[in-house]
Amino acid sequence: MSDGAISSGWDVLEASHEALRAAVGAVPADGWHLPTPCAAWTVTQVFQHAVGDQIGYAAALTGEPGPGFNPFAPSGDLEGVDPAAFLEDALARAARAWAGVDRGAVEVPVPVPPHKLSPWSGSAACGLDAAVHAWDIAVATGRPSPLTSELARPLLKIAGEIAEPLRPHAYSAALAPEQGDDDVAVLLRYLGRDPRWSAS
Repeated sequence: MSDGAISSGWDVLEASHEALRAAVGAVPADGWHLPTPCAAWTVTQVFQHAVGDQIGYAAALTGEPGPGFNPFAPSGDLEGVDPAAFLEDALARAARAWAGVDRGAVEVPVPVPPHKLSPWSGSAACGLDAAVHAWDIAVATGRPSPLTSELARPLLKIAGEIAEPLRPHAYSAALAPEQGDDDVAVLLRYLGRDPRWSAS
């Protein structure tokens, strides 16, 4: 975990937050308007969406205000915004919220269908959102995938719980698996992403 980052206490979520930090931190100054695997969205829009979703998960848990913008209609404009600070505020909100969750609870509120999940599933769902958008941003800017097989396996488990009701609003139709797919490729195809996607 990065120095100064707040611990959520949930391994999958923390690894996913680290992936998003790394991807955003590596965006070059001229990379914010590049196309991404999210059709019609630029790097900036995917970034804004990812930030808004983390705030949304925190708000569902704490009752605090959600994002001050619609994460599903990101503006693509970062004028006057420090991306690193914008991201860290969102990740800190999410981490604090998940750190306060009772691990013995039967379910906790989440902002996606079915709107209640077990604590582990909820924290992993929050992580899934961060990790997959970290991949979107990384590949859009020509960086290596921030996803590992170790992280992809639990993310695939939670994706199996929540992805279907979210199609086509958040995820495209699943792509057929291909021979030789590793855990990361299986996850990406399940979420409608081509593991070999390239902007070129």
